[in-house]
Amino acid sequence: MTTPDADLAAAVRAALLEDLGGALDPARDITTIASVPAATRGSGRIVARESLIVAGTAAAREAFRQVDRSLEWSGVGDGTALTAGATLATVTGSARAILTGERVALNFLQRLSGVATLTRRCVDEIEGTKAKILDTRKTTPGLRALEKAAVAAGGGGNHRIGLHDAVLIKDNHVALAGGIAEALRRAAAAGHPPASVIIEVADGAGALEAVAAGAGRILLDNFTAEQVADAVRSVAGRAVVECSGGLAPGRLRPFALAGPDFLSIGSLTHSARAVDIALDLVALA
Repeated sequence: MTTPDADLAAAVRAALLEDLGGALDPARDITTIASVPAATRGSGRIVARESLIVAGTAAAREAFRQVDRSLEWSGVGDGTALTAGATLATVTGSARAILTGERVALNFLQRLSGVATLTRRCVDEIEGTKAKILDTRKTTPGLRALEKAAVAAGGGGNHRIGLHDAVLIKDNHVALAGGIAEALRRAAAAGHPPASVIIEVADGAGALEAVAAGAGRILLDNFTAEQVADAVRSVAGRAVVECSGGLAPGRLRPFALAGPDFLSIGSLTHSARAVDIALDLVALA
């Protein structure tokens, strides 16, 4: 997915306001104003300090733009693989403006490139299987669109964006509705045919009940790889099969080899480590 321009600008503005004490005024960067002459121009090289997959370039560029529209940016695009020491981007213009936007720009790049890098690791781990890697709604509040774009940059897919764009009946919904079949019946009565619904099940019997009730997609929650294989065989292609719960990099392949269509992994966004990216700034004559 791509991040809508308005969402991107709003997220960046919120981050800058946080750093500048509530007003988008570069004069509030008191350290830079006190120590760097106003006329100084600079060139900042944004460099990867480790191997990574790039994401968040639009947010970083927007951070510098909101500080000073005259700053010039050039660099690689999201999804680019870089090795340690490689240049991600350069930003040129007012040295004061570069310093004011630096931390916010790097925060977005480090966080979102971390998500993309972890996603690529997961995608590579299950290469050669039919399964696809998906994210979840376990995202940083306010940054969902950016983090899901980072997952896409890493080669993963996006699950539903929010509560509004897909019916996903989870265990609590099932319990309150009175069972799997009843939850699907109620969804159909509300205008959502079972074939369009995703429903979470806790065991093989639940998977068969969901198939019998016409579910189009079954979410196997906290199954072992062996249980996934059994469920895939019993479903026999009558529904899309997705796995979730406890999936983590380094132990994904047995689940992928069990034959599901998707592996949805919350840690892509809730536990990705920020990667090491720095900005080296030099004065221009």
